[in-house]
Amino acid sequence: MKNKTISIATILFVLVILYFNKGWILTNLSTPASNEAENAVVLNFPSDRFPETGAHIKAAIERGKSSICTINRKGAEANRKESLRGVPVKPNLDRDEFPMAMCAEGGKGADIMYISPSDNRGAGSWVSNQLEKYPDGTRVKIVVK
Repeated sequence: MKNKTISIATILFVLVILYFNKGWILTNLSTPASNEAENAVVLNFPSDRFPETGAHIKAAIERGKSSICTINRKGAEANRKESLRGVPVKPNLDRDEFPMAMCAEGGKGADIMYISPSDNRGAGSWVSNQLEKYPDGTRVKIVVK
């Protein structure tokens, strides 16, 4: 009986602590999501140099795609194949995907927009050069300037 009383008292104590500290607990439980951008390298994307790609990134983020990209170069080919599946090729246009294929967040469900090949490929080359020093797994927050 004594052990049962101690167990009930312990449970009640924990419940009281949880009840009165729920704001602190909820705040700290949500910290990883709220710090998502704080723990990421910032990539300021130059929309003045690549206006079509910049407009696409902005629009995709406004439609709910994450501005955070987790670099996953090894998965780029599979992501590109998955994101472009069923999206027909159009003459003189590239199919730009966001999140980008080199992001773990890319692939199925990516936002696709037709843009000029020079803008798309220039932007892709620029992003690749900016991020080449970072290993796979690095989180990058993409900010369109």
